[in-house]
Amino acid sequence: MSIDLTRRGLVRGVAAGLGATALSACDPGSAAPSLRDLYDVSDALTFRVQRLLLRHQPLAREFGPEAISTVFPTINTTDPEDAGYRRAKATGFADWSLAIGGLVDRPTRIGLADLRAMPSRTQVTLHSCEQGWSAIAGWTGVPLSHLLAHVGLRPEARYVVMRCVDGWWDSYDLFDALHPQTILAYGMNGRDLPVAHGAPWRLRVERQLGYKSLKYVTSLEAVADVAGLGAGRGSMVAELGFPWYGGI
Repeated sequence: MSIDLTRRGLVRGVAAGLGATALSACDPGSAAPSLRDLYDVSDALTFRVQRLLLRHQPLAREFGPEAISTVFPTINTTDPEDAGYRRAKATGFADWSLAIGGLVDRPTRIGLADLRAMPSRTQVTLHSCEQGWSAIAGWTGVPLSHLLAHVGLRPEARYVVMRCVDGWWDSYDLFDALHPQTILAYGMNGRDLPVAHGAPWRLRVERQLGYKSLKYVTSLEAVADVAGLGAGRGSMVAELGFPWYGGI
């Protein structure tokens, strides 16, 4: 069946989608945090259009190794000052672990050796930074979908919340969390992930702007709602004025 993607048809479809999903936040696979003002409505329009276009879960473009950028800038935190992190860094992160909990059947902690023993994926992708630059790198890591299956994601879970050693946090609905290119990466360009890029592991969400690919992730929590977290906007970056959904 063909889809009407004319301007008028798209506006009608987005308006209907807003009424059915973005405003009610009732679809566990594509729910955005609640709307607060007209700026949020604009974000929700973008969210619904992008989800319409990505409804079949296409992959972000992947490149050959020859396309890897010689320079990949680092911004924000590049070497956390947390004492526990610094001690772990000195031992090659041998005792560093990721806490996984919330709405899962088997809460656990997973270390770097555990991650390396799991099925992995390598992808060479374009990182688009909200500051206006872009770079290509190769990332190797475990699909988030595998981790969630490993701990038994419960049916009532709708979001995955991630927290980082430097205090940053964000959330992702299952539409993005379960995408095959959403990975917890421990390798970059064929080597161990550098500290400046989030060692020992970082999130890669290839269909969103760079600020959604958190570094220095320390915990993963499956939740049914994000309204009770922080200011209820779904992420720290959203509380600073950026859209919760950074789709590109």
